[in-house]
Formats: sequence, C-alpha cells, structure tokens
Amino acid sequence: MTLPTWAEHGWLKAHKTSAQEIGNLLAIVERDLQDASVSNLSPDWRFGIAYNAALKLCTILLPAEGYRPTQGLAHFRTIQSLPLILGEGRRADASYLDACRLKRNTLEYDCAGCATEADANELVQFVQGLREAVLGWLLGQHPGLAPSPRTRLG
Repeated sequence: MTLPTWAEHGWLKAHKTSAQEIGNLLAIVERDLQDASVSNLSPDWRFGIAYNAALKLCTILLPAEGYRPTQGLAHFRTIQSLPLILGEGRRADASYLDACRLKRNTLEYDCAGCATEADANELVQFVQGLREAVLGWLLGQHPGLAPSPRTRLG
C-alpha cells in the first residue's frame, strides 16, 4: 500500500505542514526523551513517555509527506506509516512500536507495574535511534522542514 491509497480509503487526509509544526513536534520529542531518562520515575511512566516520543517521531513523517491520520485508529496508522515513508527496512520497527502501543495502553488503563526498567530503557534507546533516522530523512527529503544543524535539538 501507499499513502495515497490510504487516503483513498479515508485513513488519511491531506495536510499542509510548516517548519513551525515540525519544530514543535521535535521539541515534544526532546522533552519526552529527557523526561523518560529520569531514573526516579516508575518504569511504567518512563515507558509511556518514551512511547509518546516515538509516536511524535512517526507523526512528523506524515505531515512532512502531506498527510494527517483521520480519527479512527490514528496511533496505529501513524505507526504503520513508518515503513511506507522510511522504507520497508523499518517494518520491524513499526511492529515493535505497535507492541509498545498495546503495552502502553495496558499500562495506562489496566495494570500498574507492567513495564520493567529494561522495557523502558530499551524503548528510550530505540527512540534515540529513530530520532536520528527521522532527522536525517527530513534533511534529505524535506530540508525546509528540518531544523538547521545549529538549532538541532538533542
């Protein structure tokens, strides 16, 4: 499938982004990565915060390509767009993030203490790598939306 096909199915709608919108999302990623690294928070909270950073990174990709998810299954579709935009080599990353999405829902609504330190640390490390991939992609594909090297966060 392609993003235009998703739009034809009504899963995405057209969206015109700006460097400001992308910059705001990147600032959320940086804040969340910092907060997820705080050791005195529970693993559940750290995992949830790191998940939010990952979701924002995936969110950056869609508007950069001219789309926004429609309301139904927005998080799922945002994550599943990762290999459509960054390439099939990211399919396993989308699967990992979808598993994180499900775990985060469990932590948020059903179970305290379901994330371990290892879970939180693994996700934080994953997000740090994904951040670099997304920033590199922005520079290569949409340089007008990418932060300049001088103002780059992280």
